Amino acid sequence: MRMRKLHVVVLVLIVAVSLPVYLGLLQILGNFHTVAAGKLYRSAQPSPQDLAGYAQTLGIKSVINLRGPRPGEPWYDDEVRVSKELGLYHADAGISATQELSAAQVDELEKALRDAPAPLLLHCKSGADRTGLAAALYVLDIQHRPVETAARQLSWMYGHWPFWGSRTAAMDRTFEHAASLHAEVRLDH
Repeated sequence: MRMRKLHVVVLVLIVAVSLPVYLGLLQILGNFHTVAAGKLYRSAQPSPQDLAGYAQTLGIKSVINLRGPRPGEPWYDDEVRVSKELGLYHADAGISATQELSAAQVDELEKALRDAPAPLLLHCKSGADRTGLAAALYVLDIQHRPVETAARQLSWMYGHWPFWGSRTAAMDRTFEHAASLHAEVRLDH
C-alpha cells in the first residue's frame, strides 16, 4: 500500500512539473499547428521571420489577427509591414479571450475565415484561447465537421486551460452556444 501511495505522489509530481514545461514549450516554439492542411494554420503571435517562413513553406496567403488592430505596437506594425511586403491579405478581428462573443461577432469571425484567401494563418498572442475558438468555428461551420471534432481545437494540447475559474472559459461558452445554433440550423434543413 505504501508503494502505491508513493507511485501516486510521483505521478502527480511528474504531471505538476510536466504541464508547465509543456505549456512553456508551446509558447517558445510558437504554438504552430495545422488545422486543415493547405487551408488553415494556427499559431501564437508570429515574428516577422516566422510569417515569412510560413508564407514561403506553406504558401500562406492570409493572416487573421485576433488581437485587434494595434497601430504603434511593434508586433502589429511588423506584422502589417511583412504582410504587405509579401502580398498577404491581412485582417484584424479583435476579440477578448475572457469575454463571450455575441452571435454577431461569431458571424463576423466566420465570415472573415470564409472570405480570406487560403491558406490562411490565424493567430492571437499565445495561440491558445482566441485562436482555439476561431479554429473550432472553422472546423464546425466551414469544414462541417462534428462538434466533438471541432471542440478539440479548444484543448489543453494547444495551451487552452479554462479550468479552476479561468476567465478563458468564455471561449468554451461561446463555442458551445455557436455549436447549439449550428445544430438547430442542421435540424431545420
